[in-house]
Amino acid sequence: MEQVLLLNITYEPLKIIDWKRAITLLTLGKVEVIEEYNREIHSVTFTIKLPSVVRLLQMVRRPKSPVRFSRQNIYARDRYQCQYCGEKFISEDLTYDHVTPKSRGGKTQWENIVTCCVHCNRKKGGRTPGEAGLKLIREPLRPTWVPAIRVTIKFQRIPESWRDYLYWNIEILE
Repeated sequence: MEQVLLLNITYEPLKIIDWKRAITLLTLGKVEVIEEYNREIHSVTFTIKLPSVVRLLQMVRRPKSPVRFSRQNIYARDRYQCQYCGEKFISEDLTYDHVTPKSRGGKTQWENIVTCCVHCNRKKGGRTPGEAGLKLIREPLRPTWVPAIRVTIKFQRIPESWRDYLYWNIEILE
């Protein structure tokens, strides 16, 4: 049978559930039907169209998970901008830099890594920004928000009724 897209009260996609779970949530008054398939489900006492997209009627808060330390998230935190010269670059023209060099005990962590262009990284070398005559635009901090979100939904064919609820930051593999 069909799968159903479950949305938070804010219309944010949460997960995909089976149609039986969607009907159970509907009869318990926990969701509302936003989109339907053309198919119907029949019981002894009623007939209902098969839901395609349902939305929760109460907010579900996702547990806060730590932001994954990755090159992509560092670039997103720093807005693809060199933290020394201030110019914006595409990711292929960026690197990251240890503010306190590893050779001087600097750690590879949020608070010591910044986005940097190749030119500034060469200029800085194995020195501190002050020694290299460079100044940081912003101090590197651990983000409290997720800079880059990637949700992957693997389906052979995404139902047309879901497309309005899957945002630009969700990768759809077909």
